[in-house]
Amino acid sequence: MTKFIRKQRYLIDFTLSSLLRRKTKNLGLLLVYTLIVFILASVMLFTHALRSEAGIILQESPEIILQRMVAGRHALMPAEYLEKIGRVRGVVRKEGRLWGYFYDYATKSNYTMMAAPDKGLSNSEVIIGAGIARVRWLGIGDFISFNSFDGKTYTFEVKEILDSESELVSSDLVLMSETAWRTTLGVPEGYFTDIVLSVRNPREVSKIAGKLTLKLPDTRPILRDEILRTYDSVFAWRQGITFVLLAGAVLAFVIFAWDKASGLSAEEKREIGILKAVGWETGDVLHMKFWEGGIISLSAFMLGYLAAYVHVFYGSAVLFEPVLKGWAVLYPEFHPVPFIDGMQVATLFFFTVFPYTVATIIPIWRASITDPDTVMR
Repeated sequence: MTKFIRKQRYLIDFTLSSLLRRKTKNLGLLLVYTLIVFILASVMLFTHALRSEAGIILQESPEIILQRMVAGRHALMPAEYLEKIGRVRGVVRKEGRLWGYFYDYATKSNYTMMAAPDKGLSNSEVIIGAGIARVRWLGIGDFISFNSFDGKTYTFEVKEILDSESELVSSDLVLMSETAWRTTLGVPEGYFTDIVLSVRNPREVSKIAGKLTLKLPDTRPILRDEILRTYDSVFAWRQGITFVLLAGAVLAFVIFAWDKASGLSAEEKREIGILKAVGWETGDVLHMKFWEGGIISLSAFMLGYLAAYVHVFYGSAVLFEPVLKGWAVLYPEFHPVPFIDGMQVATLFFFTVFPYTVATIIPIWRASITDPDTVMR
């Protein structure tokens, strides 16, 4: 075993010296290889971080959201629907929510306006998201105005700005009292936007949703698991679109790498002939070239993946952020928490390192079994 390890160490030393003799060519290959790994790893890391972040945020959301449907569209929910629901076994909490959208002509963006009775806001106070504060140049104690549904203008004092850590979902959010919300958006007393229910046992969510549909046939229950699957599908779709856009660059690299790996230059053939002439066996030559391909591909993978990690988690993935997160006027400044999926790393490693390393074996084997005198000629 010690003899084998020593032999491999000598082969690696010789391989490194061989790579340095053709450093310009190998450096160019390494740079292109690293760039491709960097691009693919950045997309995978950022998409997985968004999925994980969305999953964590949505885990705190209600298990069931009940919406009233009229002509296939979401309509206001009468308050008496809370009484119609009655006591449903397994439901620990039910309440009506007030939320809606407001278009701000000043910034040409949509705000999500929500009543927050638990915040203790007066009718002249609001809490706003960091994105709104940024585009409107607002701070705590400043004033913001909204035009109501009937054309009147109401001014509110900014009591608080939501934490930037929640900006992924709160960038465009405006929280206000129930009275202020109804006055601004024109929703009369006795109506809610929807009803949310919390369930004690997650395994009973589907059964409870079925009961609600029977009690209230004009409603549609939306389960938290369905929302999570939707987010997962959206991010997977965006990741796929990005990969399609990058397909040309990846294909060009595959052709380049295959050409380099499968076609030996005259200098490389002469080197193999000399090695065979001085007593190297075919297995030794294959080992040496295997290490050569492995060193290049492993170096490119580690450098590319490290650069992608820094790009995504310290640079907020500035190259792919608009494609993967979507476009909006109130663009959230989102710094993803590092989430790494071992399966994704293994998949990326397999499809970037393994093919190149294997591609070097066949041409090297052909040259190594050829008579040394013929190869050197």
